[in-house]
Amino acid sequence: MAEQLIIDTSANKATKYQTLIPQIEALTHGEADVVANLSNIAAALRQSMNFFWVGFYIVKNNAALADRQELVLGPFQGPIACTRIGFGKGVCGACWKEKKVMLVPDVEAFPGHIACSSDSKSEIVLPAFKNNEVALVLDVDSDQLNDFDSTDEKYLLQVMRMIEQFI
Repeated sequence: MAEQLIIDTSANKATKYQTLIPQIEALTHGEADVVANLSNIAAALRQSMNFFWVGFYIVKNNAALADRQELVLGPFQGPIACTRIGFGKGVCGACWKEKKVMLVPDVEAFPGHIACSSDSKSEIVLPAFKNNEVALVLDVDSDQLNDFDSTDEKYLLQVMRMIEQFI
């Protein structure tokens, strides 16, 4: 079955999110496969919000070092990306370590930023929790400086709470 998103591209950011979130809920409702759901969420966010890069990094054990976890690239939309990120490293690793949203208006000013793409200028990273631990992070990049704000945080947190229901 083909799915189609209906978003008014002329609407303001909040209205776009308010229209998109119920459609994401419909896309994921009844689907048990986490990869399928994360893939559709990444595609829906990028397509509807015109983000430069949208993707998930999933907390996984390192096969070579069984006692060490790292963030491993999951479903995403956009240019190729870093595959593995260490705990506390870059914006994604900091989100994982600090267990909180990281809103970065200028990635060049973020200490230890990992430049997966030199075109990325600003970023928002949000954690999803399972058993009170970060299970994955949503990473959204823009090719514009200061492109994310409290509106993005508010609505993307709603998406993350939805994700927590199926991870």
